[in-house]
Amino acid sequence: MPPRGYNRCMRRADRLFLLVNALRGRRRAVLARDLAATLGVSLRTVYRDVADLQRSGVPIEGEAGVGYVLRHGAEIPPLMFDAEEIEAVVVGIRFARAFAGNRLSESAARALVKIEAAVPERIRALGDRTAILAPDCRGESTREFGALLDALNEAIGARRVLRLDYRDAADTVTTRDVEPLCIVFWGGSWTLGGWCRLRAAFRQFRLNRIEAMTATGEVAEDRVERSLETLLREVRRRPGSVAPEPRAAPPLALA
Repeated sequence: MPPRGYNRCMRRADRLFLLVNALRGRRRAVLARDLAATLGVSLRTVYRDVADLQRSGVPIEGEAGVGYVLRHGAEIPPLMFDAEEIEAVVVGIRFARAFAGNRLSESAARALVKIEAAVPERIRALGDRTAILAPDCRGESTREFGALLDALNEAIGARRVLRLDYRDAADTVTTRDVEPLCIVFWGGSWTLGGWCRLRAAFRQFRLNRIEAMTATGEVAEDRVERSLETLLREVRRRPGSVAPEPRAAPPLALA
C-alpha cells in the first residue's frame, strides 16, 4: 500500500494503477473513503476513477456506499518490461492505433494507458521517446475504412464466407465467394488473403477494389488445404515474397 498523503497532483495513470493495486488481493470490499484517504484524493475522484477503470475492462465490482473489490480470479501479475521491450510495445501499439481498424485501434489506446500505469516512470519515459512513429490517419484513412477492417476481421474469426463484387486491374467486376483468412498491409496497399472459390486457389484481394461485400451465411469448413497455414507456406515458397517493396504487388496472385 502506498503511504497516505498522495494527492490529485500525481499523474492520473499512476493514480489509477495505485487504485487497482489497493484492491489487489482483498477478500472484502474496500470503502471509497478508505481509497480516498490512501490516495489523498476526494471521494468524487475515487468514484470517477473506478467508473473509468470499469469502462476500460478492469473487473472491479461494487458501488458507492458498499465498497469495491477486484472480481475473484481476475488477479493479474504485475507487468515487468525492460527499456527495449517497452519501446517495442509502444511502437506496436502506435501501429495498431494507426492501421488496425476502429475496434483494435480503440483497444490499443486503452492498453497503452494500462501499460503506462504499470511500468516505472524511467522505463515509461524511454518508451515515449522512441523515434518510430505511425500516422494518426488510418491507411486509407476514414472511419469507414476502419469499419471495413473490423468487418473483415470479424468474418475471419468466425470463418464466414464472404461474397465480394470485385473490380480487377482491367476494371472488370466479378462476383467471388471467398473464405477469408488474413488481412495484410503491404506498406502502400491493403489486401484480403483467402481462398477464392471462383478460381479454386488462394488469392489476394485489394481492399480498395472491393465494390460490395456481404456475408453468405455459410461458415467455411476447416480444411487444411484452404487454411491460413497453407496460404503462408505457399507465399513463402514464392521468390521475393519475404519483403515486398511499398506499393508493390503482393507475392501471391492478385484476384
